[in-house]
Amino acid sequence: MNNNKYSNYKHLPFDTIKAATTGDISAMDAVMRHFGGYIATLSLRPIRDEDGNERYTVDESIRHELEAKLAAAVLKFRVA
Repeated sequence: MNNNKYSNYKHLPFDTIKAATTGDISAMDAVMRHFGGYIATLSLRPIRDEDGNERYTVDESIRHELEAKLAAAVLKFRVA
């Protein structure tokens, strides 16, 4: 049994990461899809409706900012 805490997660293939660092659009799209759920979770903000009930919604400006920062970080990443 593998005790690695990340063993249950699906990882991005190395070739996809390498292609994304060179600006390959389909590879970058795969990276964005991979982290999309995490980015959406980080972008959640509480709002109140007219009855005072609180619910959470994705703040699109935060989501776009996080996606832009991820894309910039991927393009700066150097693969040996």
